[in-house]
Amino acid sequence: MLDYGTLREIWWLLLGVLLIGFALTDGYDLGLGAIYRFITRDDTERRMALEAIEPHWEGHQVWFILGGGAIFAAWPVLYAASFSGFYFAMLLVLLALILRPVGFNFRNKVAHPAWRNLWDWALTVAGAVPSLVFGVAFGNLFLGVPFHFTDTLLPVYDGRFFGLFHPFALLAGVVGLAMLVMHGATFGAMKIEGAVGDRAHGVARVAALVALAAFVAAGAWLAVLPGHAIVGAVAADGPSNPLGKQVAVEAGAWLSNQRAHPLLWLVPALAALAMLAVALGRHRVLGFVASGVAVAAIILTAGIALFPFLLPSATQPGHGLTLWDASSSQRTLGIMLLATAVFLPLVLAYSTWAFRIMRGRVTRAHVEERARNGGGY
Repeated sequence: MLDYGTLREIWWLLLGVLLIGFALTDGYDLGLGAIYRFITRDDTERRMALEAIEPHWEGHQVWFILGGGAIFAAWPVLYAASFSGFYFAMLLVLLALILRPVGFNFRNKVAHPAWRNLWDWALTVAGAVPSLVFGVAFGNLFLGVPFHFTDTLLPVYDGRFFGLFHPFALLAGVVGLAMLVMHGATFGAMKIEGAVGDRAHGVARVAALVALAAFVAAGAWLAVLPGHAIVGAVAADGPSNPLGKQVAVEAGAWLSNQRAHPLLWLVPALAALAMLAVALGRHRVLGFVASGVAVAAIILTAGIALFPFLLPSATQPGHGLTLWDASSSQRTLGIMLLATAVFLPLVLAYSTWAFRIMRGRVTRAHVEERARNGGGY
């Protein structure tokens, strides 16, 4: 079996893979859902936008479930502390995610315009709210979450819900929302024919510029924002005890990994170039690919900056959780790695197969025919 420290680092990488997988797949569903009410002009066009999401959105929830399961099993202390601190934010996300399948199933039950308009707006909210909250949550990681541990390692949350809306966290929320709107709009531009696809393409270009501006602004802010750094040596294979380290808080410390390893600056540079490609490019398939690269690079940039922290503490910096002091046992991580080696390729294969088998553009004629036959949204 791999040594304890290596297993911990592998699971940090796997958590990043799951987050990126969720953002790349369900991210374009959320992004297109957030804007579809604004890029459509009549009921048929709204059906076209929903038809683009229909074959994929439910299967993409697997990535969200896998991410939550990985946190629970690999870092149970992180799961306990984060769910206490972000309880209302997570509840808001869950309510939005629950609203989405309800909207998909109920929208077409009644043909009255007011009924459908109600669910159209509900689906828009269900796409926009998680995109914004995920970004705000990431922003709060850099600010530090107000929690500490008792002597018996019981996590105690010291903050309030409205304390999550710090200006930097809201800026990170803009990055998250604009990023997923860009991704969803590039998917809509590629997938939907005619005027709806054209409008989605226009939205994608604007969203890419907004995401780029907010991303650069957040990076500049991180250069002066107080960050956390571990003082002294780290026992990578030591017991999981978050109280056994010292942490210093220094301005700009969140960029210390990039300063120590300059090649890491290529990751945010790649994100910026990919967003520029979306904003300036005309080829819609390549635009969707560039958007995916940008999404992955933005998340990876945040992960590199936070490394090795998983959940920094604002009130007791030494109590912040890292990948080395908040994990499950070596045996648990090893067994989970074996299971992941089997099931993660299956999820990737299914997602790839589903995307390929549902290839082709959604046309107005197809949606109108489904409507006449009593099908579709």
